[in-house]
Amino acid sequence: MEILLVLLLLFMIIGALNALETKDLLSSVVSLGAVGFGLSIAFLSLGAPDIAIVQIVVEVLSLIILIRATIRYDLTTVTEGREFFSLLVSLVLLFVVFLFGLEAVRVLPPFGKPIMDVVASAPSRYYLAKGLSETGAGNIVSAVILDYRAYDTLGEATVLFTAILGALAVLRSRPLKKKKTNNG
Repeated sequence: MEILLVLLLLFMIIGALNALETKDLLSSVVSLGAVGFGLSIAFLSLGAPDIAIVQIVVEVLSLIILIRATIRYDLTTVTEGREFFSLLVSLVLLFVVFLFGLEAVRVLPPFGKPIMDVVASAPSRYYLAKGLSETGAGNIVSAVILDYRAYDTLGEATVLFTAILGALAVLRSRPLKKKKTNNG
């Protein structure tokens, strides 16, 4: 597991350096997206699927916003054939992300088998045993979301809300203010 995370970290560093050093803005945005998706695979590998899902949603919305902004200002046309080296690097990076994704899915418990049956020290055992007495909530799901993990839930909701507002602001079809024209 540790070697997977080290390789994933190296992949993310290479992607970040590529995003910083490339001249083409769209390639930079795609490299930045690869770093974000690598982070979501890292969260999944570390056993935090809820944070991984939030990261994927934020990453998709951020990529939409950045690609829209990039295409508006960086219009490039392809007049010659694609370089073989850049194609090869793109395919290798895509294959590496695919392998990391397969490894992250492989370490998850089988479908239908609760994590509390696989891991003896899973927090869910504690929540089920002491949830009613500590929180007083009749619904254990509400107790976990609102009492034990309230800050985490608030953070996730804030990130999602901000990402949706950002996407709506960039993707709106009409400007906020009309431009004044000088006729005279």
